[in-house]
Amino acid sequence: MRTLEDIWPFFGIRLRTPRLELRLLIEDEMVELVDLAARGIHDPAWMPFGMPWTDLPPGEFEREALRFHWKGRAAWRPEQWSLNFGVFADDSLIGAQDVAAKDFGVLRTVETGSWLGRDHQGKGFGKEMRAAVLAFAFEGLGATLAVSGAWHDNPASQGVSRALGYEEDGWTLMKRRDQADRHDRFRLSRERWAANQYCTVDLVGVDPCLELLGAG
Repeated sequence: MRTLEDIWPFFGIRLRTPRLELRLLIEDEMVELVDLAARGIHDPAWMPFGMPWTDLPPGEFEREALRFHWKGRAAWRPEQWSLNFGVFADDSLIGAQDVAAKDFGVLRTVETGSWLGRDHQGKGFGKEMRAAVLAFAFEGLGATLAVSGAWHDNPASQGVSRALGYEEDGWTLMKRRDQADRHDRFRLSRERWAANQYCTVDLVGVDPCLELLGAG
């Protein structure tokens, strides 16, 4: 009998750092992730996300979080994809790390985003989980560029980017809780990634997915 991984090989991907494992979530784990987010990601007075999904009322908040993960899978195609990994430390789910691309076969560029439950912040996990998807992109897929962004008043996210070798790449105005605000951009070349690798990363199950990600 075939497994889910046989049909959707992304479920076989494992990105392992010294303290973390990143992998796609099964349905019950998605509920666990939603509950983790509901316990708090950030000070409610401040918004770190471009789409303010954490402002949604209970009920709608949980449904929108699930829709985000389902949409990433349902809308996937080699020309435009998003992988939303659950992040585990000691077998406990602590956050989520996204890596996405458009026209990867031509542009060889990925974009990342992430969040951690508040109890797990300030422990270096943010750098380690980003390092995991950077190794996935550069080593596993053959990317040439990774980009990221953060609001001007988000020193934690910006600090992760700088610690991993990203360079500043200007800024743009974006809507933030119905107000225009400055969103800073960062870029990381393959050469700077190779010179600034934060930790070892073991990649498992990537090869069967290369064609499906436009990287074959």
